[in-house]
Amino acid sequence: MYSENFENGPGGWLGWASNDAGALRLPLHEGAVISRGPWWIDYNHAPPGGGYLHLLFVLHTHQGAGFPEQYKELGGPNRFVEGGYPRDLTKATVRARLRGSIIPHGARCRLLVQSKVRGKYVNVVFTGGEFAITPEWSWQAITLEPDERLWTQLGSRSGREATYGEAPIGDVLGDVNGDIIFVLYPLDVRPASALDSDPHLLRAEEEYAVDRGRLPHGEVMMDEIRIEWNKE
Repeated sequence: MYSENFENGPGGWLGWASNDAGALRLPLHEGAVISRGPWWIDYNHAPPGGGYLHLLFVLHTHQGAGFPEQYKELGGPNRFVEGGYPRDLTKATVRARLRGSIIPHGARCRLLVQSKVRGKYVNVVFTGGEFAITPEWSWQAITLEPDERLWTQLGSRSGREATYGEAPIGDVLGDVNGDIIFVLYPLDVRPASALDSDPHLLRAEEEYAVDRGRLPHGEVMMDEIRIEWNKE
């Protein structure tokens, strides 16, 4: 079982600033990592893809050639990678102890899994369950069953099809060679004022102002996470 309690730093877990800036250091308080809004809007999967999301907590499952040294510095020792834990997460149970204060505006805290499959990054969100954000600490858990009905394929926004794609959920879970991410999804991303073009063809909050009143705000804290492999 993989377990991280953040008593000795973030353990490789990161926040995310933007496509250009990349990762950011997560604040730590009394053995918990904290993700605070306002969060960056991930527009890489805008319609016709599966939609927009906020990234709360990110753990890379690899640190091979070309992995940014900056991410290692920001996240500290990645105990998932250093521990040699399996990247096959088929039927694994992910448990997290969370609390927070958040106005979700329809979004839910869910788990995203990213794998590179046949040359493209495939992002899938487990929409068959969620992690409840409560005022007091509580354990939440999901089991990553390879059932397509429990997952939402995010695909790609227009123009990024060479980078992002879709694949059978069994292939994605069988080798999670990218990362796992706690996200807020889905988001109701709308322009703050009328545009002359389709907003989904533009980069939200970079090429047009967004109505932030429709988006989640608050903070989420995590003080322990476990992954248990349940394969027969």
